[in-house]
Formats: sequence, structure tokens, C-alpha cells
Amino acid sequence: MPEFQKKLAQLYADLNTQGARISDQLLRAVESSFDGDVTKAQSVVDSDAIIDRVDVEIERACIELLRLGATDEHSIRSVLTIVKVNNEFERIADCAVIVAESAINHKNLIANAPPTFRVMANSVVGMARDTNKSLADTDTEMAVRVLSFDDTVDRFRKEIVMDVQNRTSSGDLKPLVAFELLAVTRAMERIADHCTNICEQVIYLQTGKIVRHLAEGWTSPENPTF
Repeated sequence: MPEFQKKLAQLYADLNTQGARISDQLLRAVESSFDGDVTKAQSVVDSDAIIDRVDVEIERACIELLRLGATDEHSIRSVLTIVKVNNEFERIADCAVIVAESAINHKNLIANAPPTFRVMANSVVGMARDTNKSLADTDTEMAVRVLSFDDTVDRFRKEIVMDVQNRTSSGDLKPLVAFELLAVTRAMERIADHCTNICEQVIYLQTGKIVRHLAEGWTSPENPTF
């Protein structure tokens, strides 16, 4: 096996391991939020240092791989995909830390959240799981399914924001609690956005096509203008 392909395969293995690590981190963050489990939440915060370290290691390895001088389109797309997905994974981890820190600072925060929050959070955890699988298996059909669910998560977010605003205005919800609920909801929405970005890269890697989101919603990829 040529050196480039051998190192590329190792990088993909490292990236998939990082994805699984972050998926587990997100699950623990959501569970700690649901259960008010401060110990589990702290473990999420503590594990972020490992994710940051691996993030840098993968980025540096990509630079070294590009120096080997591969010129075919798929090889270049592969390295670009790893760089972009690696960055998205790190941002998902940052959002998971926000969720965990809220569980630490406000143990019973989710008790004040509308039922929609649990549905939204579980949906986002599922998106992250399916995103990792689509990447590991280069499964474009699963990637498309993840993309199609982004609008649903956005609708959940709007419902939660409206509920929190109404209860705050009526005096049924303290402003500080409302602020934390909105921050956690925003973090979950951002995770969904990062998942869709990764799935777009899976499609790009396999097809060379660029996925565009329009006002009307997700559309089929258009041919790139290389």
C-alpha cells in the first residue's frame, strides 16, 4: 500500500474514533442534564482536554499528508473532508461542555424546561450517532436522512424559545433560569448544525457534489464547478 493511502486510512480510523468519543461525550452531557448528575457532567468537562488534544493531532497529520503530494481529486477531497469534519467534531464537543456546565451550575435546570426539550435533545443525540455511522460507512443515504432532520430540530428550538419567553414574561420562570435554558437549547441546535455540516462532507467525499441549503429546505446536491 502506498504511503499516502496507508496514512490516509489511519487518519480515517483516528477520525472515527474521535467521532465515537464525542458521541459518547454528548450522550453523557444530555444524561447529566436530564438527571441533574453533577459527577457525570464534570466527567464531560474533564474529557474535553483529550478531545482538544486529538483535534490538534489530526490537523497536524493532515498537513503532513498533504505534503506527500497526492494529485488525484478523490485523495485531495479525502484530506479536506478530514480537516473539516475534525473541526466540526471539536465544536460539537464544545457544545456538549456547555450542556454539561449548565447541569453543574443549575442541577434542576431541565425540570424547568418544556417537554419539547427532552425530545429535541434525544433527537440531536440520534443525529450525532447517525452522523458518525454515515461517516464511518461513507453512507450517503444516511447522511441525507440526517440533513432532512435538521428542520425538525430547528422547529423544536423555536417552540422551546417561545415557551421560555412566555413564562419569563408572566413571571413563572426566573430570568437566570430562562437564560440557561436558552443557552442549552442553542447549544443543542448548534450540534445539529455541525452534524449536518459533517453529512454534507460525506456526500462531497463520495460524489464530489456540493450540498446547498436553500430557504425552501434541503435540496439534492448540485454539480461542483471545479
